[in-house]
Amino acid sequence: MTGCSVNPFWQNIFRKRPEDESVAAFLGSTPLFAELDPRGLSTLEGRAHSRRYKRNETIFEEGDPGTGIYLVRSGRVRIFSRSGEKNERELASLGPGDFFGENTLLAPAPRTASAHAQENSELIGLFRADLLDILRKHPSLGNKILLGLARVLSERLQTVEKASTCAQQETLTPDESDETETAS
Repeated sequence: MTGCSVNPFWQNIFRKRPEDESVAAFLGSTPLFAELDPRGLSTLEGRAHSRRYKRNETIFEEGDPGTGIYLVRSGRVRIFSRSGEKNERELASLGPGDFFGENTLLAPAPRTASAHAQENSELIGLFRADLLDILRKHPSLGNKILLGLARVLSERLQTVEKASTCAQQETLTPDESDETETAS
């Protein structure tokens, strides 16, 4: 079939939409759960909670008690923080496969930002009680989930550290920048 190309119109004609695949298949396609085997994904699917949000609907507000993690199955979610009554700072706009709220999966803490649906969205939630149940009943699976979470949090921390270093270097005067380079 050399010299033949597929018309882009036909490329995805038979591909399932994300909302048509099983929750287990969706979870396995995310970086957080990519290392789980089919049996583990099936167990996780049994603990996952699916919910649809309408455009502009609140998922949670900054300061709300945190209870778990959300994965975007379809749609878009806006993550932002507020300083004062009217000042909002957008932190992220997330789409299918992205997740948020992972900090409260391990320990109870207030939400550090707000999350609203930017468009009609379907989210998959995994809550702390579900994770604790998995750890108790399926310790090996629970450990794999925790390792996946640790890996992703480590990657995010490294990204933040790099961005912070770049921001610091941009604010240095030329003389300070030279001193920093010679000290390295």
